[in-house]
Amino acid sequence: MAKKAVQQIMLGTVTKNEAQTRETLRAIKAAGYDGIELNGFMIRPTSFLVWAMTKAAGMPVGKGGNYDWCALVRDAGLAVVSVHEDLGSIKREPDTIVAEAQKFGTDKVVVTGMYRFDYSDRNAVKALVKDLNESGQLLKKSGIQLLYHNHNCEFRKVDKKMTAYDYIIENTDDTYVSFELDSYWPTEAGVSALALMKKLGTRMKLYHINDRGTRVSGPSMTPILKSDSMELGYGNMDLESLIRQALSVDVDAVILESHKNWVDKSPVKSIQMSAKYLNRFMTDAK
Repeated sequence: MAKKAVQQIMLGTVTKNEAQTRETLRAIKAAGYDGIELNGFMIRPTSFLVWAMTKAAGMPVGKGGNYDWCALVRDAGLAVVSVHEDLGSIKREPDTIVAEAQKFGTDKVVVTGMYRFDYSDRNAVKALVKDLNESGQLLKKSGIQLLYHNHNCEFRKVDKKMTAYDYIIENTDDTYVSFELDSYWPTEAGVSALALMKKLGTRMKLYHINDRGTRVSGPSMTPILKSDSMELGYGNMDLESLIRQALSVDVDAVILESHKNWVDKSPVKSIQMSAKYLNRFMTDAK
């Protein structure tokens, strides 16, 4: 049965010290989640660049790099469903990445896209595919699966007919590369997330879920509103169809990752509200 999990990137503002981190993880468990998805840059000391980029995006990494996450997660009764890493680290230090995944008891390492990368450049995407295949083959020797996680940049086209994401799907070796589909970003880019799920089939091992809508109430100042992240069931995405498809291919986990547009600016409250939807619907959809 698929686990319900939370992405660690939501927790930077509520993990300011170890005591608060324990409280936050206990709240996640109490809400009905089974696991957490960790980020390499949040479980060990990180560079100033990553710290600045995440802070500017409104989702700071906090001080978690100094904590014993193995103990914190274990004491909360949560499982680690995967660890997000960058492709460069996997290529440079595969043994370190494997050891870290094994330490947390997960067999999944997820590449979270490329920075300063031109997804409209076919040759660049071709080189990325080669790196993914080689890295996936290397990790598999140690029993670790490599997954690729999308945002919206992958839906730029490499030619008139094909997006970079299509190219990645069609040219990676399914023996070595699987996927963690995030349905928010193709939806934001005007692409059918459900169609992508069906195209991936059983190559989708993890599913990132979020909803999309607006919190504006009363009259709007203009006829056009900007959509943003929402708690599950409070936006306009067809989450029921997406969850059914994810469960039909036996994903290992459905992972909540919402952005900074949290109700009352509280990631914990947002996580709890979304849990009510997941707990009800994932039970009904079994």
